[in-house]
Amino acid sequence: MKLSVEISNYPLNEQYIPPIKNFIERLVANPKLRTSCNTMSTQVFGDYDDVMAVLNQEMKDSFERYGKMIFVCKFINADLDPANAE
Repeated sequence: MKLSVEISNYPLNEQYIPPIKNFIERLVANPKLRTSCNTMSTQVFGDYDDVMAVLNQEMKDSFERYGKMIFVCKFINADLDPANAE
């Protein structure tokens, strides 16, 4: 099953940009995912099990590294990657 996720990350500290950039860089570096970023959110596309495993690990890592933060996510069981549009 394919999965598309839209994620917004809100670190609860004054130095909020480094945690956001680090999270996005880790997602982009993962070869199992396709990512697309804009000023409001990051979209992640891939196989359901791969996407969920990576998000589980990277969100936990962000919490452990940077403390309190909010992740707002939307999930749909389809491949909505604009790069794959026909």
